[in-house]
Amino acid sequence: MGSQPHTLPTPVTAAGREGLEALLRKPRRTVIALDFDGTLADIVPDPEQARAHPGAVPAIAALAPRVGSVAVITGRPAGVAVRYGGFAGVPGLEHLVVLGHYGAERWDAVSGTVHAPAPHPGVAAARAELPGFLESIGAWRGTWIEEKGQAVAVHTRRASDPQAAFEALREPLAALANRHGLILEPGRAVLELRPPGMDKGVALAEYVREVDAEAVLYAGDDLGDLAAFAAVEKLRSDGVPGLLVCSGAEVPELAERADLVLPGPESVAAFLSALAEATDGV
Repeated sequence: MGSQPHTLPTPVTAAGREGLEALLRKPRRTVIALDFDGTLADIVPDPEQARAHPGAVPAIAALAPRVGSVAVITGRPAGVAVRYGGFAGVPGLEHLVVLGHYGAERWDAVSGTVHAPAPHPGVAAARAELPGFLESIGAWRGTWIEEKGQAVAVHTRRASDPQAAFEALREPLAALANRHGLILEPGRAVLELRPPGMDKGVALAEYVREVDAEAVLYAGDDLGDLAAFAAVEKLRSDGVPGLLVCSGAEVPELAERADLVLPGPESVAAFLSALAEATDGV
């Protein structure tokens, strides 16, 4: 027997319903933009063990040929997201784009190559200072440093009280970032020091302009996705319908602005499958 058809949930806002209607009416003029961790992949204690949910890639591969474009926008390096997502060489994803480091890097499935800027010198300086810095403020237990090439991150998920460690580190790391010409990007039990000038909102807005989309969907789960939500809201004000999807409700600031809140990556994959079915033949 074949699998049961997926049902499309209804957005709770009028703007979201308009965005979904526009997507279904003209899918080949729509951009589908997706965060990776927490949206396509479950959050795990060790980010190096994160992988796309088993249903995510098949769902994207089914949807991609039926819409204008699919882009993954992530804070991870683009090449890492491609590996952990298993996106390379998948039938249906021949035109997938992965915008890594919040859009500073780009991987195109067409060429299979990553285009990246030269690393910001402040990242190397901050990375060198971090171990001693964390020890000097008594925050080395339960925290660990992730090297990300274009950025460096401090994780608190393994601390005895992850949220308390996160709050205790937020201001000191913001000062360290500022000293090296960087900005601090908070996330779920992680604080990332990265260069200024690029965020998911900038990346999304530039990509929507590049492909001349007439509708956009963005799905994310964390504070770093707020900028992308704001970009969609700006596009709406400019007459481009959009749908905002939040994966999980762990970040109230994001969930409260979403048109549609889904429980997590498994539900996001099911939603993308439902979109593929609804746009079949349109």
